[in-house]
Amino acid sequence: MKEKSAWDVVFAACDLVVEDVPAPSLAVLAAVSRREADIEVPIRLREVLPELGLDPLERGTVAAKEAALRAQARRALTGELAPRDLAKWPYEKFGYAWIDLTTGLSWLDDDYESGDRSDAEIDADVLAEARRLTA
Repeated sequence: MKEKSAWDVVFAACDLVVEDVPAPSLAVLAAVSRREADIEVPIRLREVLPELGLDPLERGTVAAKEAALRAQARRALTGELAPRDLAKWPYEKFGYAWIDLTTGLSWLDDDYESGDRSDAEIDADVLAEARRLTA
């Protein structure tokens, strides 16, 4: 499953600059080179996010994990991420140190492996869980 990279964030910043989004630090983020992206993007995001009216989240916190889970759920609802990939994402990302929000998806991931129900049935349940997470 492909997640967004630091370089993807730089490209997104470029798109926002082209759209004239008013955030002075955005141009600095958009100018980060590919070589520097992995180091510079987290630093620059701390400046850019408040300018965009967003709260920066500290990596590894429950709030950051919940935000990541909700972002993955939105990707599944738009078809960018397969339901099965969403169901297995919490375990792959957090292991057994699940946050409360991931429990439903984790059980559904187990359902795929059990073979007791069709993939289509489980997919529908995963998308229902994604809708719950993004409501």
